[in-house]
Order: sequence, then structure tokens, then C-alpha cells
Amino acid sequence: MGPSRAPASPEVDSDRGRILVVDDEPALVRAISRTLTAAGHEVSTAADGMRAVDLLAVGTFDAILSDIDMPGMSGIQFLKNVRQSHADVPVVLITGNPDLETALQAIEHGALQYLVKPVNMETLRKTVARAVGLNRMARLKQAAFALVSEGALGASDRLSLEASLERALGTLWMAYQPIVRVVDRSIFGYEALLRSEEKALPHPGAILDAAERLGRLDDLGRKIRAAACAPLSLAPDAALFVNLHSRDLMDDALRSPQSPLSEHAHRVVLEVTERASLDHVQDVRGRLADLRQMGFRIAIDDLGAGYAGLTSFAALEPEFVKLDLSLVRGIDRSHTKATLVRSMTSACRDLGMLVVAEGVETPEERDLLVTLGCDFLQGYLLGRPGRPFPSSGW
Repeated sequence: MGPSRAPASPEVDSDRGRILVVDDEPALVRAISRTLTAAGHEVSTAADGMRAVDLLAVGTFDAILSDIDMPGMSGIQFLKNVRQSHADVPVVLITGNPDLETALQAIEHGALQYLVKPVNMETLRKTVARAVGLNRMARLKQAAFALVSEGALGASDRLSLEASLERALGTLWMAYQPIVRVVDRSIFGYEALLRSEEKALPHPGAILDAAERLGRLDDLGRKIRAAACAPLSLAPDAALFVNLHSRDLMDDALRSPQSPLSEHAHRVVLEVTERASLDHVQDVRGRLADLRQMGFRIAIDDLGAGYAGLTSFAALEPEFVKLDLSLVRGIDRSHTKATLVRSMTSACRDLGMLVVAEGVETPEERDLLVTLGCDFLQGYLLGRPGRPFPSSGW
């Protein structure tokens, strides 16, 4: 095998990937290698888990295909080994003897997919293409996180923080900012934005931070969701984007048919921030499946401001991604930002996701974002947040 490859540049938009195939059946390895090579990928092979571990120690891969039933190191053991040093690389497990326990272990240790032999080569090709696309997005997110950083709320006395949060909850209201379609400049929807009169917690991030430290995220989330949907009858044709903390996904009230938001689920896009990990959310895929069955759609928010890795992206499988304003601000003066956004919009398009650019403030930013392939725009240039429901101007 050749020398280790340098991390992919964000300027690369190719669908080509470097794939590691691990299986002790030579005929199957040859068939898989032919299929993936014909699809434009570079393929390395290993006949067992130990040899594959050696290859991972000296090289990088965009996706790994591994048999489960192998001599020496099983596919599950190999997956555990991979996750110790390669948290984000997508791993697809293949087996000729499927069973529930093994499937659950595969999910527990972060396998992207679980295929059963005999493997349909067209299914395999599509699975690998998706894996390469997700890994590409993870690299782009990492590059964006290296480019953009932000500070955190300082420490506060618990008693005064509790008093401030109570005042914030008591004066909470929602502002609505237009999200505009690029294709015809019409309003697609509105993002509901948290507002409060509490001066000690002067912005939504401060309120969320206080609620998290005080163990009050459920209280805050329920209040926000009820307030956000209250005026929906005034905007009958618009989608509503509602922000969620990852902790909100564990609140059974979110999935309750009796909750205020559920009544409008077919119009609501739930935004899950990139700034918080999903690792603590039990059965995140099942919870999201329940929400989608109710009619909700999912967006990843703050893309570029946090690096939650491949796990969140693969688990959420969002219909929308929202580029953080830190990437958008001054993009017309930054070749690096423009390159990242171009690559992100291309990767999202390949994965069937729509892109919303937040924080658009100047005509130059707007025009470049349109050129870079964004589907929707949001920001002061298009419309400032206000009481329901402000108009928009291109």
C-alpha cells in the first residue's frame, strides 16, 4: 500500500473515495474491489482484522467495509478498534449469518450500515457512495470548526443565575425571521428566535447556557416550543423552523401528540444545533423516526460553528442544513470561506439536503452565496427578526 494520504483539502469536490475492504473470502473481495474501482474509488484490501489495523495505522480511508465473521479478530472487535482512533470514518459491516445481537452491537459501536450476504453490488455501490459523502462532510465540518471559533458564557453564582433564568422565562417571547427561497425570492418560512427582557441573560445563548447549568433545559424547551407555534395561523403557507437543544430530543413531551407543536408538525422543521453532542441521547435514530412519522422535518443548525463529527450527521440525516453566520459573514472577502461553503453545498446536494445560509447582511454576501449553490437565505439583508410575521426584501 502507498504512503499515508494527507487530509483532504476542502477544495476537493470529487466523489472519489479511498476504501478499505476487510474480508477473508478472496472471491468476494475481488468482486467488491472491481465494483468500487469501476465507480472511481481507490480500494485497499485486508484478509483479516489485524492486517486492517496495520493499514489504518499508516493510512487514512474515507470508508471501511468489513466482514463480521473472520478468523482471529471479528468484525465487531475490528469496529471497536477502529472507533478508538478513527471516530468519524464510516464503517459498513457485512455478514452471512445475521442475528439481532450482532446487529445491535454494530449499531452500539457506530456502524453506518449492516449488509447481509450475498451482497447486491448495486446496493453496495450506493452505500459506499453515501459513506464517502458523509465522511467528506465530516472533514469539511472539521475544517470549518478550525476556521471559526467563539467564546463561552462566564461563570455565575447559582442563586443569581436561577433568579435571572426565572425572569427570562417570565418575559420570554419569540421573534420571527424570514427564510427566503433563492429560486424565486419568495418566503419559504420563518425561524422562531428566542427573546427575553432579562438584561442579565442578554442573548439566547446565555439563556440556554443558564438553563443547561441549572438542569432546566426541559422547562425552557417546552416554553419555547409552545410560544413558537402560537401565532402560526397568521402565516398559513410558511414553514416554521424551531431550535432544539440535543437534550430536547430526550423530552417525551416533544413527541407527544398533545404537545402544542405536534398539531403543526407537517409545517415544522426542528433545528438541532451542531454545538452540542448527541452522544447522550439514547436511541436517537428511533426518536427521530418517531418525529418524522409525526410529520416533522429535521435541520442541522450552526454548521461550521461546532464539530460534532460524522455521528450526528449520519444519525440525524437532515432534510436541511444551516450554515452558521460565522462562515457567511464576510464570505465575499474570504477565499477560504467561499471554498468551504462551495464544497459544503455540493456535498449536501449529493446527500439530498437543502442548504440555508444564515447571517446574510450585504448584497455581496447574498450574490456569492447564490453562486455557491445555497437554496435559501436568511439574514438582516432579507428581513430582520420581528413580531409575527415580518416581510422580506431581496
